[in-house]
Amino acid sequence: MARRGPEYHAGMGTQLTVPLEDIDLSSIEFWLAGSDYREAAFATLRQAAPVYFFEEGEFPWFPKGPGYWALTRYDDIVEASRRPDLFCSGQGTNITDLPPQIGEFFGSMINMDDPKHARLRGIVQKGFTPRMVAQVEQYVRDKAKALVDEAIERHTDGTCDFVEAFAAPLPLQIICEMMGIPREDETRVFAWTNVILGAGDPDYGGSFESLMSSSLEIYEYAQALGDDRRRNPRDDITSALMQAELDGERLTASEFGSFFILLVVAGNETTRNAISHGMKALTDFPDQRRLWWGHFAAGARNAVEEIVRWATPVISFRRTATADTQIRGVPIKAGDKVVFWYNSGNRDEHNFEAPQSFDVRRYPNNHLGFGAGGPHFCLGASLARREIAVMFQEISRRLPRLEVTGPPAMPQSNFIHGIKAMPCAWK
Repeated sequence: MARRGPEYHAGMGTQLTVPLEDIDLSSIEFWLAGSDYREAAFATLRQAAPVYFFEEGEFPWFPKGPGYWALTRYDDIVEASRRPDLFCSGQGTNITDLPPQIGEFFGSMINMDDPKHARLRGIVQKGFTPRMVAQVEQYVRDKAKALVDEAIERHTDGTCDFVEAFAAPLPLQIICEMMGIPREDETRVFAWTNVILGAGDPDYGGSFESLMSSSLEIYEYAQALGDDRRRNPRDDITSALMQAELDGERLTASEFGSFFILLVVAGNETTRNAISHGMKALTDFPDQRRLWWGHFAAGARNAVEEIVRWATPVISFRRTATADTQIRGVPIKAGDKVVFWYNSGNRDEHNFEAPQSFDVRRYPNNHLGFGAGGPHFCLGASLARREIAVMFQEISRRLPRLEVTGPPAMPQSNFIHGIKAMPCAWK
């Protein structure tokens, strides 16, 4: 069982040393420990056992699985990601095998292999053409400006929750706008995504029943929305997806329902958490904040990439070996689970200079924040980059002294590197 580490304290690096025998990535205690402890543990794995087997944890909702191989080095994660023939996604991307009644809701292309994956991605890419994304460019800017206006007007004392005021509403309202979701439904969509990604966290329901209920509700909502746009197309991505064809085929209602869950969850939560971690890093590294604020436009591209590397909103994804193979001489059998730990790859000393430092001028920065290449690279990467850049541009222009004033509240998760709430002030 992992020891309880110090409280979350991003930006200070780690001086801890964690023995290999003390590390258990499957224990709840490990993920409740402070970030310094976890960073030290992953550093030990990268150096002493970059391919290491862990037993799976036991959860009341799911049967205990057979265990998994943890990949913690950057090069190994990239190499395996680019071999979908050898490390497939079709048997699940969560460490724990999902029950069939849950799996059907999350059976979108993230859990598919070619040729099915290629067919579905080929269809949905038609909804993410440069023209479709360009349509929301001004909306992103207008929304970021409106959020700052609202924060200044509502919080006259100059203090608020950064996640609630800035990080959460921007990506949520943009993805809802793109999908044609009515404004009055945004609160429901936000609540559903919190429950789905926060499964196990008491603040987000924390029960199998709440996970099932939210999954069913958002799935049914998506199918109804898709059916409406098939009959009554509008100028939104839902309509584009429901009308798009690839080799004479269109999305089925169930395919759209699963993809909708993937899109609104990924498009909302991951960008929200990148913005939140970015603000925390800019507070913890004031010299980097001054560098970027002083030359915002020129430094935006590198700074955004560093925020995504630093945040690594998705901690891990699982693959399954399709044949006997080996990684770094370690035998992997067909059917074995292999887990890519992106957070560790993004701190790999062999690939990043001073990886425990936040550097807005870092270049090159071939991080794993949007995946590690291959067919499952993040479809919404360009949109996420734009949202992050625009939000911080508006903050730097209107609230240049805004900073985090207390420790963030973190969800209990080995999948999403999230921030639930985080106090900030600008006076």
